[in-house]
Amino acid sequence: MKLVYCIASVYNPGGMERVLLNKVRYLVNKGGYEISVVTTDQGGRPPFYAFPPEVKMVDLAINYTHDNGKNPLQKIAGYLRRRRLHKKRLSAFLMAEKADITLSLYPSESSFIPSLKDGSKKVLELHYCKFFRLQYGRSGLLGLADRFRTWQDQRIVRRFDSFVVLSREDARYWGALPNLSVIPNAALAFPEVKKEPGSHRVMAVGRLDYQKGFDRLLQAWALLPQALRAQWQLDIFGQGEWKEMLEAQIQSLGIGASARLAGTTTSVFEEYGKSAFLVMSSHYEGFPMVMIEAMGCGLPVVSFACLCGPRDIIEEGKNGLLVAEGDVPGLAAAMQKLMEDDRLRAEMAAAAPGVTQIYSEENVMKQWENLFRTLRS
Repeated sequence: MKLVYCIASVYNPGGMERVLLNKVRYLVNKGGYEISVVTTDQGGRPPFYAFPPEVKMVDLAINYTHDNGKNPLQKIAGYLRRRRLHKKRLSAFLMAEKADITLSLYPSESSFIPSLKDGSKKVLELHYCKFFRLQYGRSGLLGLADRFRTWQDQRIVRRFDSFVVLSREDARYWGALPNLSVIPNAALAFPEVKKEPGSHRVMAVGRLDYQKGFDRLLQAWALLPQALRAQWQLDIFGQGEWKEMLEAQIQSLGIGASARLAGTTTSVFEEYGKSAFLVMSSHYEGFPMVMIEAMGCGLPVVSFACLCGPRDIIEEGKNGLLVAEGDVPGLAAAMQKLMEDDRLRAEMAAAAPGVTQIYSEENVMKQWENLFRTLRS
């Protein structure tokens, strides 16, 4: 079976890129699949993750990001021009490739790919929640554009042979679409993690940007009793454009003795082993793999009940604690509850790894292969 995956680029160490790598690696090892990964903005950069040599890597050299620094009118004109070029080049590639199934990970081709007459079935994967465009709460023309594009998304997804979302929660927001399926991301087999007994470290992982909401986490940390903060450490792992702002916030809140930006790590599983629990302060998610990984390593999770994913994964009071979205004092209270209750923390840590059975690679990839067979029949 010939598959073509379309994604903007694979040079970043992002979650979507890693999930794609895991899928194609599984399918290549399984056998019976020919796979191509088609990008638009790779720009000659090597993939961050090493894709199997059997996977054909093709960049269409559309370079949408080259217009990012231009004024709005230039950006619109540039986008329309590049999208026309994108459609032409992708169509030519698919006509020559004669794939069975083409999968879009919701980059720019999602608006036109169902109309391409190359004979392949078209699948759209959404790695965010339905309302991801609205999470910034922008007003004026930008807010109007966000609302229009969200409305437009509802029309776009109907045109695909199959539309796949990551969580049951997100599926409810899309409604009763005949082509809708729920297939979560897979939790791979984790390396053996040596747990550090009696750890008093809280851990957070993610890009330092608006989505991950680490400014809200720092505000919550500052609300904890000073005596408790003196016994615990908050480490935030990641990089991004908010680094300087978050560092300044740590200083202004006076929490520098117990909270820090820990940079990036290539040994995240070792860091899980050194931590007592994970906290997530995101404004929105698609399906938080960090949460699955941490739980698989025996960490309870404290999280905002943001859209989407945490409600699917966390069993309240069993393997973690859910807090109403945006309730910063509530986030502080939930962290304090786990920090002060050794027995509760141990019980949740024992229950947390059970989540990996639900999202095992075998179970998840079986759902994908069933979908592929259904589309070909």
